[in-house]
Amino acid sequence: MMPSSLWQRFLTFLIGERGGAVPDRVRQAIREQQASSEKLIAWVQLFVVGTFSVLYALSPKTSAVNPWLSPVALALLFYFLFTLLRLRLAYRGRIRGWLVGLSVVFDIALLMTLIWSFHLQYGQPASFSLKAPTLLYVFIFIALRALRFEPRYVVMSGLSAAAGWVLLVLYTVTDSYPDTMITRNYVTYLTSNSVLIGAEFDKIISILMVTGIIAVVLMRAQRLLERSVAEEEAARDLSRFFSPEIVRQITQSEQRIRAGEGEARSAAILSVDIRGFTALSTRLDPSALIRLLTDYEARMVAAIEANGGTVDKFLGDGVLASFGAAVTSGTYAADAVRAADDVIAAADAWAAERQAAGEEPIRIGVAVASGRIIFGAVGAESRLEYTCIGDPVNLSAKLEKHNSASGTRALVDAETYALALDQGYVPLLTHDRRDAATVAGVDAPLDVVVLAR
Repeated sequence: MMPSSLWQRFLTFLIGERGGAVPDRVRQAIREQQASSEKLIAWVQLFVVGTFSVLYALSPKTSAVNPWLSPVALALLFYFLFTLLRLRLAYRGRIRGWLVGLSVVFDIALLMTLIWSFHLQYGQPASFSLKAPTLLYVFIFIALRALRFEPRYVVMSGLSAAAGWVLLVLYTVTDSYPDTMITRNYVTYLTSNSVLIGAEFDKIISILMVTGIIAVVLMRAQRLLERSVAEEEAARDLSRFFSPEIVRQITQSEQRIRAGEGEARSAAILSVDIRGFTALSTRLDPSALIRLLTDYEARMVAAIEANGGTVDKFLGDGVLASFGAAVTSGTYAADAVRAADDVIAAADAWAAERQAAGEEPIRIGVAVASGRIIFGAVGAESRLEYTCIGDPVNLSAKLEKHNSASGTRALVDAETYALALDQGYVPLLTHDRRDAATVAGVDAPLDVVVLAR
């Protein structure tokens, strides 16, 4: 007996890796699609029985019995009525799993009955039925079941067809006993009513092989669907923890993302921080503090993302955002400075709301810097993080801290400000320029522009 691990590897090779759990909404969508497929199946079957009827009506009749009371005609009538019933039930949404299974077996049984009745209709030996090209309709019925996207009904249809054909062969052999009409001569088989066991075996193998192939295709497609849905859900969950641009980097990467891989880009960095947060955190209980941070970050992130920025990380009360890093941009500096203006406006509105509610207003500091950065993944294989590295990141943090020393709320280095103007930034207010400012941590004096006092 095959070991379980080897069997599992074989199944994975055959039908693919199992995906994650499929959400109920997806299962409901699949059920709705299956209900729609049953309508299509019923219409196709109605077309098939109509085609049968037309061909029968046009074919010459050799029996003296009324041709419309013959076994073939009665089988066609019965199948027509059954198809109409299925169509009605499909449109009323009353076809359940057991009824689908019963319908599968009934479809094949009626088709085999129709094929069996040919020798009675035309007064020929039972082997005459085995040569009927109507057998090809079996493959239509098997393929139709694939529309439900459920392999079990394909398998049920194929096994029923194979079993039905075996019964027809056995009936033919036993009905003509002792002259079984079995031959080993292929020419004799083709030119008479003789039975060639190998040919009947080929038909059964063909039915089973087609059934197996379609069933495997459906199972592989189901596994692929499950994995796709799981990845979609994962991407949706990721978007709650990462910016949309980072999520696209992760989910649409053509190769597996590895630590240490990065790209050099021109970008702008924006830093935001709450003034006096350490003292504030000691005065608030944990729940109130978390609510404050949530409110603060929601307002800041909205202003940043509205201007094309990507939040790189939250650092307690600090927010680090990039422009032109995750997605290259020709207006990264203008976008960052414009975002700084919107962040200040959002902070002012928030402070007014808190003051009106009798709460302590919150002040923030903002800074923007730009230049060449490295954007990529850092960390270990088990825990990666996209981040920006470079002088602009450090300078932005130092300028943000310089707000306290200079009595300002928002600063940008003069070079980034000039670049923002070149990229289309239009100041809403007159901004002061301060040349040769001494910024802690910066070796040389730095020209800066005050965006907000």
